[in-house]
Amino acid sequence: MRLVALTKALLVKWASTKDHWRDDQARQFEQTYLVELEAGVENTVGVIEQLDEMLTRLRSDCE
Repeated sequence: MRLVALTKALLVKWASTKDHWRDDQARQFEQTYLVELEAGVENTVGVIEQLDEMLTRLRSDCE
């Protein structure tokens, strides 16, 4: 959850930055780093949730 919260906070700050930085470099930065970061975080959270489910099942099977 912390990873998601930090990513959302970063994207909020980026939205504020975009109010003042609107050139091609800003668009390139967003596409190169932030879009990829957001997708990566979403994928990572999904994998972490799957691992958590697996570990929960493993623990219950060992009891």
